[in-house]
Amino acid sequence: MENLTEKNSILEVENLNLAYDDYQVLENVSFSVKRGKCTVLMGGSGCGKSTLLKSMVGLLAPVSGKILVDSLDLWSVDQEQKTSILKKYGVLFQGGALWGAMNLVENVSLPLETYTDLGENEINDLARYKLNLVGLSGYGDFYPAQLSGGMKKRAGLARAMALDPNILFLDEPSAGLDPINSNRLDNLINELKVSLGITFIVVTHELPSIFDIADDSIFLDGQTKTLLDQGLPSHLRENSEHERVRSFLRRGTPIIKN
Repeated sequence: MENLTEKNSILEVENLNLAYDDYQVLENVSFSVKRGKCTVLMGGSGCGKSTLLKSMVGLLAPVSGKILVDSLDLWSVDQEQKTSILKKYGVLFQGGALWGAMNLVENVSLPLETYTDLGENEINDLARYKLNLVGLSGYGDFYPAQLSGGMKKRAGLARAMALDPNILFLDEPSAGLDPINSNRLDNLINELKVSLGITFIVVTHELPSIFDIADDSIFLDGQTKTLLDQGLPSHLRENSEHERVRSFLRRGTPIIKN
């Protein structure tokens, strides 16, 4: 019989242990990420969210365990295979990581110039198309310093999408944004997920975003250094067997007195 779980999973983490030198960050973490869905990594400060993201995008080798992308272990394949896996990725770090001396078209063009054999005109057209996808049509000649925080995040997302990735990793995409721009970015994530079938893995602690974008969520716990629970945030908020998970997802919920 066909393994439906394997078919529907684009990335699987198996018994992962992560550490910085002698400091253990996460222990024996296992979960799968569904293809074409948005999975949120959540938890309190210092729980290992960003560390886990670094390992999944190839920046931090695990102490032990596997990260399987389409059934290939990112950390045990040869360099050529690893490069092939990483080409399926797009990554948006917190600051957007745009080059200030380049306009938006030039920023988005960088991955295309580095990893494709496309001509200059094709690259220019593709870069402007990606900017259009994130609502920045007409801003290609603008420089990062001329943009608002929300526009910088969207420009960074356009660059992360330059190579048509299967998986987009976003590290605290709403950090530093006002509620209006944060909501606009959440809507964009939902639109891209549906229209392009991209799988999103998002690190965030922002409750409105968690409930708005997550099809699945992973709760990492800094005390036990483990994955404490997994599921739809609204379900975990009411039904998780772990009080810390329920409390995290109920932050700001008004107390109703009789």
